[in-house]
Amino acid sequence: MSHTIFVTGGARSGKSIFAEKRALEFGTQLGYLATSQALDDEMDERVRRHRERRGLEWSTIEEPIHLSQALARCDGQYQAILVDCVTLWLSNLLFKYEDAAENIEERIQEDLHRLKTTLQGMETPVILVSNEVGMGIVPDNKLARMFRDIAGTANQALALASDEVHVVISGIPLKLK
Repeated sequence: MSHTIFVTGGARSGKSIFAEKRALEFGTQLGYLATSQALDDEMDERVRRHRERRGLEWSTIEEPIHLSQALARCDGQYQAILVDCVTLWLSNLLFKYEDAAENIEERIQEDLHRLKTTLQGMETPVILVSNEVGMGIVPDNKLARMFRDIAGTANQALALASDEVHVVISGIPLKLK
């Protein structure tokens, strides 16, 4: 039976730490499905710090694009799987589809639909971490506005499909659902 937990909040709000603690409640061994791509030294350092913080209870699976397939492959192997983060996954998809120049949002919606379908069939609990990007100013360029809209729509859909929803503000989690 599937159990999905959605955790959102702003950048550096404490959402990943909260999600990691929540995952540990399911026991160990845990899967950490990372959607980031370490494309520069700064991102390499972020990845290193995250791995150090998590410790040996976690196995890292790196998948920047094919999130649904990676989750399905990991199902049943861990006590819980933490996806960190949906926002980076959406960004990766946006850049992947950007060259097509049309149907970008539609293609990402198809990927999102596949993710929701996969989550419904999972035996392993899944915790999704995503940034809340729509609470700031309206971005000044088309691509950034498109990303903000895609992320907002995805967050709504995943929160609705989740069994639990938490927002983390200044390190303090608030359960919404």
